[in-house]
Amino acid sequence: MSSTALTKAPVVRRDAPSASPGPALAAAMLGFALITLDTSVVNVALPAIGADLRAGMTGLQWVVDAYTLAFAALLLSSGALADRVGASRAYGAGIVVFTLASAACGLAPGLPGLLVARTVQGAAAAVMLPASLALVREAYGDPGRRARAVSLWAAGGTVAVALGPVAGGALTTAWSWRGIFFINLPLGLLALALLTRVARSERRSAPLDLPGQLTAMAALGALTFAAIEGGAEAWWALGVALVSFAAFLLIEARRRHPMVPLGLFRNTTVAVAVLAGSANSVAFYGMVFVFGLFFQQVLGLSALGAGLMFLPMTGLLAGVNILSARVAARYGARLPIVLGQVVAVAGLLGLLTVDADSSRVAQALLLVPLALGAGFSLPPLIAAMMEAVPAERAGTAAGLLNAIRQTAGALAIAVFGSLAARGFDTALPTTLLISAGLLTLTTLVSLRLPRRRGTR
Repeated sequence: MSSTALTKAPVVRRDAPSASPGPALAAAMLGFALITLDTSVVNVALPAIGADLRAGMTGLQWVVDAYTLAFAALLLSSGALADRVGASRAYGAGIVVFTLASAACGLAPGLPGLLVARTVQGAAAAVMLPASLALVREAYGDPGRRARAVSLWAAGGTVAVALGPVAGGALTTAWSWRGIFFINLPLGLLALALLTRVARSERRSAPLDLPGQLTAMAALGALTFAAIEGGAEAWWALGVALVSFAAFLLIEARRRHPMVPLGLFRNTTVAVAVLAGSANSVAFYGMVFVFGLFFQQVLGLSALGAGLMFLPMTGLLAGVNILSARVAARYGARLPIVLGQVVAVAGLLGLLTVDADSSRVAQALLLVPLALGAGFSLPPLIAAMMEAVPAERAGTAAGLLNAIRQTAGALAIAVFGSLAARGFDTALPTTLLISAGLLTLTTLVSLRLPRRRGTR
């Protein structure tokens, strides 16, 4: 495959630093916070949504996955889209659509309208995420400063993860589940205000891969449908997913400008980052989904009570993200990636002791190691992958990593939700063991990363 097939990243001025990088970083952090907020804030509101809109477990799974699937599928080509219009323009358009879709979610009269609005939210988020990372890369030319900026960008998302369950629980309990979407409106306006202080990105010619995009969407949608719906239809959906995925691989291998250059996976760091990032998403987002339902449906807690149960877990994430960047700068990415996954596995195994009779304090504290491990390993994964590819491929790499991570999270919710619908007595240990097993495998794979020691 020629090198020109790998040049879709929305990176405009190559490594030239911005004169004033602060507004670009702040806007990027806030956008990423918006994207992640709408994942964590929804989980604790699911029982209230189900009661109000008369939706069962299947409907609640789609409330989460309609957003996640649109996000994951469109991330694959959103880097090229940002190239064509410029990263700053793409980011601004994404924020506008995301904010309007949030208002539509809050005003949705029924489940179908909510699912449509959630799908539009996910599509807008897909445009925003790689463009936000491109803005950070444009603003910081020095690799060291860029790595720290990426960690701060990730911290914006982890702060949203930390605040999401509590804010969602408080809004749902004091007002309505609709408030969890209206909270996006002032945040979206603030992000747009910050973006006005960022220099416009240049446009760059970038071909769009429509056949690849359509087959990817068909494969992801059919696979998730099979996992959520079950029954005889699941086998037909699984067949569609396999055929679509095979067609996707064939298209990407033959196109001159594929949206997913398969040659990227020949790089060991890229392959490890994708695998470990996917396992991280399965464990973290899958457990937040399952325990959010467990706290309310089994323990009988309110939405606010369930949100507060997550606070010890999520409150430490931002600090752990920053600490991991410092460790990676000194010892290389492999140490925090491996160590973080080991801690997360230990946390998942510790959660096997949780049941309805466990102390509430113990339940909340046992979630902490999972968050510490996930938060410690993720920023070095992102930074390592960004540094493993040339600057002009950074947007493609960012879109690929996050698309696969989001897909893994969506499938985890689909599978774990189906297990939860059959009863938490078996669902909790099964989902914990699945997550721990995947992270154990990716921990071993992560040992293949180069051992590189940075400077103080």
